[in-house]
Amino acid sequence: MIGLAALFAVMGAASNAVGTAFQRKAASTVPRGGGLRLVLDLAHRPAWLIGVAGVVGAALFQALALVNGPMSLVQPLFVLELPFALLVVARLMDRRLPPAAWWAITGVVTGLAVVLGAAAPSGTRHDAPMDRWVPALAVCLGAMAAAVALARPGRPPLFRAAVLGTAAAIGNALTAALLKSATGTFADRGPTAFLESWQTYGFALTGIGAVLLLENALQAGWLAASQPALTIGDATVSLLLGIMLFGERIRTGWWLLPEAIGVGLIVWGVVRLSRVVSALPQAGTAPVTGDV
Repeated sequence: MIGLAALFAVMGAASNAVGTAFQRKAASTVPRGGGLRLVLDLAHRPAWLIGVAGVVGAALFQALALVNGPMSLVQPLFVLELPFALLVVARLMDRRLPPAAWWAITGVVTGLAVVLGAAAPSGTRHDAPMDRWVPALAVCLGAMAAAVALARPGRPPLFRAAVLGTAAAIGNALTAALLKSATGTFADRGPTAFLESWQTYGFALTGIGAVLLLENALQAGWLAASQPALTIGDATVSLLLGIMLFGERIRTGWWLLPEAIGVGLIVWGVVRLSRVVSALPQAGTAPVTGDV
């Protein structure tokens, strides 16, 4: 089951990468702005619709992964989305990746392998009592609302991108937790119970909110500011929610040392990859060949 969960998670990361790459391509073609008007403008772009299809596919793979394995395993694997996205973006723009990108990809993959190998996430529950859900919802939704307030128009673009990326990360993690609970209900008790579960409607609402926050983060400033917050924040909050809600476990003690080393490699690689993606030129300009 753990192997199946990991496989579906990697497939979900690849699908989400396609979605992110095409959404970024679409976002670069509309005037800067925010809110629902931005989404309405994007809806007329075929690239954005392809991006949405990629996100939907990722959600299906994510649901399959979460029903087969712990959240603390599945969500960190979505860190692979960024290397996949870089490969897709480079292909879309017919550009050659610089050596820095390949070193960064190696850092992310190696760091992720070290973290998951050392942490050995485990857990089989998908349900949680309301006395756990209430504080989790309050903290996550409160943090998202605070981030939106902090990222009001007029703030520096890099700050807005990072803060909105963080809010989107929290929304993604909360959506994953609700999705895990809802899909577990579906697997155990069938479609009727799934439709009667409040988590089903909860993950739909938080998922939409996370998408809106992501679109505004992409519009607010450089990907180098929003992507690290989005990628690292999603994995971190997901780990905490997995432990808090579903009683998942990771190894501690001396295992914390290789885990910290792995996290450091991931952070370094994600920051480097975000800079490489931000530096990729639009079609028709000179290829990226040097270090970034």
